[in-house]
Amino acid sequence: MRRIITLTVNNQSGVLNRITGLFTKRHYNIESITVGHTEVEGISRMTFVVNVQEEKEVEQITKQLNKQIDVLKVNDITNQSIVARELALIKVASTPTNRIELQGIIEPFRASIIDVSKESVVVQVTGESDKIEALIDLLKPYGIKEIARTGTTAFTRGTQRGTNSAKSFSLV
Repeated sequence: MRRIITLTVNNQSGVLNRITGLFTKRHYNIESITVGHTEVEGISRMTFVVNVQEEKEVEQITKQLNKQIDVLKVNDITNQSIVARELALIKVASTPTNRIELQGIIEPFRASIIDVSKESVVVQVTGESDKIEALIDLLKPYGIKEIARTGTTAFTRGTQRGTNSAKSFSLV
């Protein structure tokens, strides 16, 4: 089972090492890790995508993580309503004659070409992992030279209490 676990932690030296060590000791495979600053100074958010065999393993992981000194909060957000994204940079072999064709492939993914050279282009795409995998599959025939991916970062969606879900709103 693929699980998404988020942690808020004190931004201290060694915290990431201690947490990944906990996963290693328990033989849990970490599929991806993202770490970054939060809206609160000195606090970071970590997002782990892990593979576990049984539900009880998730409970064990969260209990062990909660015991860590610099861990402030642990959430398994897998079954919640979440916003999850990943960023990928993909360097694709390209010639001046096939760049328009490549643009036609990446456009429906809302991806963009962020660098162009004589022999390649670099494509930037954000979205869910499945979307990124689909774009990579379409670009493979052109010759992928290099890929860099961030891994999934996620948090729960906001809730709107006492509102009618049919109402619309503007972000102006």
